[in-house]
Amino acid sequence: MTVPAPSSVPGSTVTSLGSAHVLLTGGTGFVGQAILERLLSSHPDTTVTLLIRPKAGTSALARLRHLLKKPVFASWRERVGADEVERALTERLRVVESSLGSLPALPGDLDVVIHSASTVSFDPPIDQAFDTNVGGAVGLYEALVAAGGDPHVVHVSTAYVGGIRKGVFPEAALRHDVDWRAEHAAARDARARVEAASRQPETLRGFLAEGRAGHGKTGPQAVAAAAEEARVAWVAARLVDYGRTRAETLGWTDVYTLTKAFAERAAEQIWAAEGHRLSVVRPAIVESALRHPYPGWIDGFKVADPLIMSYARGLLPEFPGVPDSVLDIVPVDYVVNVVLAVAANPAGASSASAVDSGAAGAVASGAATDGAASAPEPQYFHVASGNSNPFPILRMFDNLKTFFTANPLPRDEHTSIPVPHWNFPGVRKVEGAIRTAQRANDWRERVLVRLPSTTRTRTALTGVQTRRADLESLQSLTDLYRHYVQSEIIFDDRRTRALHDGLPEEAPADIGFDVTDIDWEDYFQTVHFPSITAMTRAFSVRPAAAGAVLDARALPQRTDVVAVFDLEGTVLDSNIVEQYLWVRSNGFRKAAWPAEVASLLTGLPAYLRAEGRDRGEFIRAFLRRYAGMPVSRLKGVVRSAGYAETVRRHTLPEALARIAEHRAAGHRTVLVTGSIGTLATPIAHLFDEVVASTMHERDGVLTGYLAQPPLVDEARAAWLAQWALEEGIDLTGSYGYGDSHADLAWLEMLGNPSAVNPDANLAREALRRRWSIRDWSRARGSSASGTSTAPAVGTTSKGEGDRV
Repeated sequence: MTVPAPSSVPGSTVTSLGSAHVLLTGGTGFVGQAILERLLSSHPDTTVTLLIRPKAGTSALARLRHLLKKPVFASWRERVGADEVERALTERLRVVESSLGSLPALPGDLDVVIHSASTVSFDPPIDQAFDTNVGGAVGLYEALVAAGGDPHVVHVSTAYVGGIRKGVFPEAALRHDVDWRAEHAAARDARARVEAASRQPETLRGFLAEGRAGHGKTGPQAVAAAAEEARVAWVAARLVDYGRTRAETLGWTDVYTLTKAFAERAAEQIWAAEGHRLSVVRPAIVESALRHPYPGWIDGFKVADPLIMSYARGLLPEFPGVPDSVLDIVPVDYVVNVVLAVAANPAGASSASAVDSGAAGAVASGAATDGAASAPEPQYFHVASGNSNPFPILRMFDNLKTFFTANPLPRDEHTSIPVPHWNFPGVRKVEGAIRTAQRANDWRERVLVRLPSTTRTRTALTGVQTRRADLESLQSLTDLYRHYVQSEIIFDDRRTRALHDGLPEEAPADIGFDVTDIDWEDYFQTVHFPSITAMTRAFSVRPAAAGAVLDARALPQRTDVVAVFDLEGTVLDSNIVEQYLWVRSNGFRKAAWPAEVASLLTGLPAYLRAEGRDRGEFIRAFLRRYAGMPVSRLKGVVRSAGYAETVRRHTLPEALARIAEHRAAGHRTVLVTGSIGTLATPIAHLFDEVVASTMHERDGVLTGYLAQPPLVDEARAAWLAQWALEEGIDLTGSYGYGDSHADLAWLEMLGNPSAVNPDANLAREALRRRWSIRDWSRARGSSASGTSTAPAVGTTSKGEGDRV
């Protein structure tokens, strides 16, 4: 490479990387994107090799091409033109397709390595945090040693590797004697230990009980799936807790800062201890750009932004922070400027006085050192504002209240969200208030799911779900940020300030990084808050409280789709108990009624328990009441005018209209019921298929037993899948209408499901999945065929037999 000549002024800061060959990790991340943009726009003679892993079938090169289309590169693209962008892709940029955990051979002619890759989460499972932050660093530095070169490594860490401490944290190597290799091995073993614990019988029984309670009516496969989902979530939660707890026991805020600290130690031991040059840059909380590539540039929400937006949405009625605690924020362009200045000024490249003052000289020639004894000590740079330009939490609150009072987020089309006032009562009181609110919300949900499902109860249930999400978010924010918003650590930044002071007078202002130049009120009011709220506007208006979605579009004309209707509660506003009473009232003497009613009432508790456990169990139990009834008598009752009239009165007009719409659109219509198909005879003519249960008979008399298992929940879903395959039906374009949580298994197979007069559990799922919710009611005393598009009920049926 061509090496810039050192300045004639001792201690001055070199601003050019010349023609250096730079290896960049984490180039697709927030800070990495900004570093790559600076290399392309301000260091035109550099060559950049990027480590990029393929993702979701997209090659690393394709990901790079997509990356260069992002807003951070817009000014550079516009300035240099499309031809230069293409030239950069073919000549200046090189891609190594790999993740940090499995690196191929690296180039031996590297001059600078900027390692900015890391996990983006504060609180990942412990094994993932170690594999990404520690394992990634180890893999990189071992590959660099194997390559045989001597590049200057700039390791991007975080200022919060200082851990849980008070007072000044110097720009120096961390002092701790933790065996990071042993901790890495233990973190990897943690998943195996937790996975094994999750599979113990006593633990699995708990997951099964939870699955049955929530999904028993949907079917055994739904119970099993829910149990396994609960087990996986339990494993993840335990591994997150492992990381958080282990970090705190060792003196760090969370597993993110713990693993970043261990990554620094890996860099020191694997790379610097072997005589190579190492610089560690430790940013504080990195947020949107102040100047470059343009004010307010940011790529998604960053560390402080969930807190900011939660306040704006009214989700933070109080704050667990300490008012005088410093919120140490730096704009991302300041971080990039420090990283590149450090890269261009490695230790040992200039006079001793320059190194002592914290500034360094020009890029070294790349000649290998004579071993660890002659190698310069690693350099450490804090990119932080808390020491030189502090911004306390109380001042942040004042800025938040000022901005979001003047620019409130919309609650809906007509109202805005008022912002709360913080009194800073302390973390214990805030956490206690959250727990109390969660218990009250859980109690309200338990009450609501036991009430009849109406528009009013569904609206209330949606409010409960929204409240739960808000409280979980608040609890998560409190858990994640408790140490950051109560921090009393101050990051010494004398070395970084000295590096800035050595910049040439003619250097452009936008490559500087003097944090004392930042006017925090101006930065937040005119740059950062507008930037992140602009990202929020598209989805800031919450759906109406009812949460229901109703697809009112005209049905498409198709012959390869089906409309499946459940009978009880969907087409008829009745259930199989009422149908039984219809049969009894039309075919038996009145003298038999007292005994029949007494028997029914006596059996009711058992029926309710069966219904709560399993829909099929309830159907089997109740249909036993038909035992001893002659088949001819049942058919006669069903053919009678009285029974047909009863069915007519209980048929929902909206259901009839919807059936007619589907038939007019060429869709096949199917009626499905777990009850006896004979009972649906008066409306069978409305459907192309009637799928129902049949009862076993002996010598023309019903035995009370079903001829085959009832077609409910998952059995119905299995039948539907097989039938659609045989008939050439496109289920993704088909429609389904059901009212019970037991219908979930087959409704979710269809592209257009609707919950009709749903019970509380189905309503909850429909709201969560944004399905159509339809309230179909019966107009008492009016004809069910009163809707102009609804066929008449009780006309000649296609046949009395049950079609399965």
